[in-house]
Amino acid sequence: MGLYLANYQAKTKQAVKGFWSGRDAARTKQIAAGKADQGERSAVTGGRNMDGFIALMEAITRGNGLKEATIHLNRKTLTLPGFFRPTKLWDMIVMNGPTLIAALEFKSQVGPSFGNNCNNRAEEAIGTAHDFWTAYRERAFGDIPRPFLGWLMLVEDAEQSRSPVRDKSPHFTVFPEFKNASYLERYHLLCRKMTHEQLYTAAASLATPRSAVKDGRFTDYDDMTSLSSFVSTFAGHIAAAAARK
Repeated sequence: MGLYLANYQAKTKQAVKGFWSGRDAARTKQIAAGKADQGERSAVTGGRNMDGFIALMEAITRGNGLKEATIHLNRKTLTLPGFFRPTKLWDMIVMNGPTLIAALEFKSQVGPSFGNNCNNRAEEAIGTAHDFWTAYRERAFGDIPRPFLGWLMLVEDAEQSRSPVRDKSPHFTVFPEFKNASYLERYHLLCRKMTHEQLYTAAASLATPRSAVKDGRFTDYDDMTSLSSFVSTFAGHIAAAAARK
């Protein structure tokens, strides 16, 4: 019997449409209330724009044998202990009884400030994973099989995110793959390297233009950081956990 992937291509297109329409709705609501934030922030602080991706992972969880799993989505139940800090707030946690099965983060980046935000996202993702696996090593989650750790990034496909970026390193040479790499390419490289270094079980970077509010259009990169790799790896992990049960 094959893995259940929940018609993920179609569901992801719906998630992308929901992302863009949710941003527009949040911005409109804040403007109407006279509370709009500066720049793009009003579209982020007004709601959960990545809910469509969470719904996809929930469907995959139910469809691969963990029908009775508890999927935590409420902010009050989304914290896990850390090692270098007391707790970390996640976007989605899957529990099978008392056993932690998966912890996932769903992030997004929309212009125009790609530069600082890209670096901040990278530092946050790397630090979060290191903290999680150190806590796991120290039995913070009990004596359990290695959980699934997932990181998915949705980036605006725009001229600023596709343009080559130059970096200055006056003392040592920058790794060649980063030279003149766009921000979209940098997110792709980040996901590749985090997966290769086993910081995350799976990490994916998707690009989508603002016009995708109409059709849910998105693109990904190679097999290691693609949407298909992310969902199939997650589905396989869930099926293995269900078999152990």
